[in-house]
Amino acid sequence: MYQPFDLKGQGAVVTGGNGGIGYGMARALLAAGANVAIWGSNPDKTQKALAALAEECGDAARVHAFTCDVGEEAQVERAFAASVAALGRVDSCFANAGVSSKGTLLTEMTLDEFRRVQRINVEGVFLTLRAAARHMAQHGQGGSLVATASTAAVEGAARNSHYGASKGAVTAFVRALAVELARHKIRVNSILPGWIVTDMTERSVQNAKFAEAVLPRIPARRWGESDDFGGIAVYLASKASAYATGEQFLIDGGYTKF
Repeated sequence: MYQPFDLKGQGAVVTGGNGGIGYGMARALLAAGANVAIWGSNPDKTQKALAALAEECGDAARVHAFTCDVGEEAQVERAFAASVAALGRVDSCFANAGVSSKGTLLTEMTLDEFRRVQRINVEGVFLTLRAAARHMAQHGQGGSLVATASTAAVEGAARNSHYGASKGAVTAFVRALAVELARHKIRVNSILPGWIVTDMTERSVQNAKFAEAVLPRIPARRWGESDDFGGIAVYLASKASAYATGEQFLIDGGYTKF
């Protein structure tokens, strides 16, 4: 029987899995049968997400949570080791944690502000995927690495140049890793979300002037939701994507096409 989306027995790590896009990914991965470890930098929010996911999947033993600042190397190493201990093996890793910009003009941007965004959005992805790649290469069964980028990686985002730079770096990093890690049977892809309703975007999407300008540019005529990323997460964790690597998957309701 052809069951490419059956993730039973697999272990998955989702950074930033305590809310937004990462939470939607974690829900779907659990529903497909995977055991999941979510990471978050906010302990209270992370524990609440853990409780909600455990209740929904009906088996608290299948979901785990760890507090981690992905910009700190030691914390990433500890959280990944703890995830391996909890899951047994990590077959897919979603480097999803990220921070937004503050809508700053280039001429007014400080070096500290530029570095704040790169620390999480670029260095955090590097540290997370490096830990996962080492583990996957060691256990020899291959796996799937996924990084959450943004449509800002392929569009000009005014007042968000440092954010766009960070997400463009992620897509280039992913392409390089796809070539480098293929010998270990490790696939590497990126996801580029459009305008999604999350804590990070709440102020923008609830702004009437912003909505009036942006929504008409989205052919789907709605904001994206966290659950819109469940399908792509399951696909990239599953055998169905066994020959897909180095790709950018745009999940934006058609925003970049119109």
